Amino acid sequence: MPDPESLAIDQIYVPVKKRKTLRPELVQEIAASILEVGQQMPILVRPDDGRLVLLEGLHRLEACKALGETTILGVRGSAETAHHKALLSDGAEAEAERDKMARLKKLRLEKEASATAAKETASAELRSPRSGTSIRRGSSGDPPSKTRTLSEWLTQQKRDGGRY
Repeated sequence: MPDPESLAIDQIYVPVKKRKTLRPELVQEIAASILEVGQQMPILVRPDDGRLVLLEGLHRLEACKALGETTILGVRGSAETAHHKALLSDGAEAEAERDKMARLKKLRLEKEASATAAKETASAELRSPRSGTSIRRGSSGDPPSKTRTLSEWLTQQKRDGGRY
């Protein structure tokens, strides 16, 4: 495989079919990773009538665009190169890609877990009578009894001097 080179982002054409697979949340994760450790895996492009057509690396390309980069690390190849690269799963490049994806998945899962925990905490606070909201008590100071029907509730309100 040829050595990676610096490619101008504005010369890279992204096919419409490939553009439809874009996931903004993944672009954000990859952008954060690129800021932290740099671009580890080059994109794959093929030359076509004075421009470069993206074969592999849409999310890396979009992450670099989002970071304001004008160039990206890439490899010129062909559609066959992309196919062969996909078939090779035991190479060092594939291992690096798997490691990166595992790291990104771990970050995403941690983020989702913290968001879920925050939602559960907020939900528990809303359900809990000790969440800082006061409970309306009757004239005797006793906590309101549990009512099962509307008529019981109305009777209780009349008894406790409440307005209904």
